[in-house]
Amino acid sequence: MKDPRQILIRPLLTEKSVALVSQRKYVFEVSPKANKVEIRHAVENLFPGARVARVNTMLVRGKRRRLGGYRRRRAARTEGQTTIWKKAIVTLREGTIPAFEGL
Repeated sequence: MKDPRQILIRPLLTEKSVALVSQRKYVFEVSPKANKVEIRHAVENLFPGARVARVNTMLVRGKRRRLGGYRRRRAARTEGQTTIWKKAIVTLREGTIPAFEGL
């Protein structure tokens, strides 16, 4: 099994994810190769006392972005894409996660 710190990359502290804390749901950016069982074990190992009830995952697709500066030729401007990443919404049965407390 992988190290839990390689599976959970960082907590996502957005307005929407902080509102989900009242429903005992916590949002993390996770490794794109991690599955739900690995995410469950990583949360339970990193945060003692937290018991996971359910894990929902989704791939967040990258958005198209224009790259390049303003030059005389239009050919200098190219298109790129932001990275694809994976998000996990973890619902806890009991316990809390300290990164989200006090928000």
